Amino acid sequence: MSVSAAFEKARADDRAALVGYLPAGFPTVDAGISALRAMVEAGCDVIEIGLPYSDPVMDGPTIQAAAQRALEGGVRTRDVLRTVEAVAATGTPTLVMTYWNPVERYGVERFAADLAAAGGAGLITPDLTPDAGGAWIAAADAHDLDKVFLVAPSSTDERLAMTTAACRGFVYAAAVMGVTGARATTSELGEPLVARAKATLEDQRRDTPVAVGIGVSNGEQAAEVAAYADGVIVGSAFVRCLLDEDEPAAGLRALTALTDDLARGVRRA
Repeated sequence: MSVSAAFEKARADDRAALVGYLPAGFPTVDAGISALRAMVEAGCDVIEIGLPYSDPVMDGPTIQAAAQRALEGGVRTRDVLRTVEAVAATGTPTLVMTYWNPVERYGVERFAADLAAAGGAGLITPDLTPDAGGAWIAAADAHDLDKVFLVAPSSTDERLAMTTAACRGFVYAAAVMGVTGARATTSELGEPLVARAKATLEDQRRDTPVAVGIGVSNGEQAAEVAAYADGVIVGSAFVRCLLDEDEPAAGLRALTALTDDLARGVRRA
């Protein structure tokens, strides 16, 4: 199933899609694959797999800690691709979320080809803008991969228009100004940002879904966001489930319980 098809299915069910994130290699490569599969089984519609990076400028302390553990465990790009292959085999659309430097070092065309060969759906690139992403856009188009760029409350109308026009799969609306992390309340900036993005897409005669990320940590918050967005993206709260538990089985139970709560949330908006 493609990312677009997953959002269309959720829309047909009159709900938002649930997008779940974990970094590859955390707590280990194999344990991470098991965790991601558990998220799929418990209700995630789309999976984001993080490529651990040594300078994660947009990530909060929770995701930084997980990525650092993965790097210390020796995770490499090939492990990320193996994780993608294992998760994509479930039939769930699987994206890689990565800073641009590792892709550039690996080779843009090579990365696109290897990601497509692994069954990956595309890339989310938080620090790459469309006007600087010509090489990636060309490679993605050549390999039929989705291109997910970020918009923020600070995006000008011109940048919002440029970014939404370049997205394929969905538009990532970063609803909080600052780094990632679970929060006690959802951002009040999310709804107006989604409204701006949707109005811009309507002007472009495009129907790309808009998903909101950064801050959601429970089903109640997921329901709040699902009331106005096409998708709810959750990362730090999932990572925290595994960071807080010493026993792998306990971590999987916590992860499954959270996924179930979030999946119920996107269905009751």
